[in-house]
Amino acid sequence: MELVTGATGYVGGKLIERLLAESRGVRAMARNPDLLEPREGVETMRGDVLSGEGVRAALDGCEVAYYLVHSMEAAGPGEDFSTRDRRAAENFASDAREAGVRRVVYLGGIAPAEAPPSPHLASRLEVERILLESAPQATALRASILIGAGSSSFRMLVRLVERLRLLPLPAWRTNRTQPIAERDAIEFLARTPAVAAAAGRSLDIAGPDVITYGAMVEQIAELMGVGRTPVSLGASLTPAASALVSAVTEQPLELVRPLMESLEHELLPRDASEAPLMYGIRSLPFDRAVERALARWEVAEKLGAR
Repeated sequence: MELVTGATGYVGGKLIERLLAESRGVRAMARNPDLLEPREGVETMRGDVLSGEGVRAALDGCEVAYYLVHSMEAAGPGEDFSTRDRRAAENFASDAREAGVRRVVYLGGIAPAEAPPSPHLASRLEVERILLESAPQATALRASILIGAGSSSFRMLVRLVERLRLLPLPAWRTNRTQPIAERDAIEFLARTPAVAAAAGRSLDIAGPDVITYGAMVEQIAELMGVGRTPVSLGASLTPAASALVSAVTEQPLELVRPLMESLEHELLPRDASEAPLMYGIRSLPFDRAVERALARWEVAEKLGAR
């Protein structure tokens, strides 16, 4: 049995589909399992990693557990998302150890090589440390931007292209990253329990293309078939830019600001070839990943700029 936490989320839902395609036993855990679509072969359980309620029971009998929980909603008084992330990871790690879970798999974020990580990425790295220290056979996968119809980062970029004819690009537009297609990120997650060499390690997963954030936005506009004029700004302007992006995309500021802060440094994998060779995965190039994501987006929701 394999437990998927964060089962009502974007990545969790896609991973469950992938595991079911191989007829793997799946248990889905969520704070509100009533939000989960009933699926043959999926056992649902209520569990809350922040309070710890129900987590130990959900882990019983599981050999593999996927930890796909992030706290980015507004915090209560005296508490921020990093505090909640830490408490949730510690609760989960303790219960997984007691339940005898063989493999824990976590999806976090790539860290900048030559600068301190943003608070958002620093929290992801702390969760990674907690899980790896608690479960010796755990694997932490680090990814940059996921290119998929349900990815918060990708949706933010598409909404900006869709709704702004003039695209203000702050100083971080020249920073490089290596985004990964949704399909490939899910494949890495699904294959991890069977990859012995990945046990006890953190691995960076990425697509084949190194691209600047500015070029990423311009290529998305081109693939959407719309004309947009980039406007280069001389500073990062993250607080003001976050407020603008939040308003334009209609996304909560507490979600947008951490994502924007992560753009202020280059996010490149430590070894772009190691994980694909280890897993035998040939990742989609950026343009193919975007075309695929836009096509899936439009199945459920029309894009005004198309």
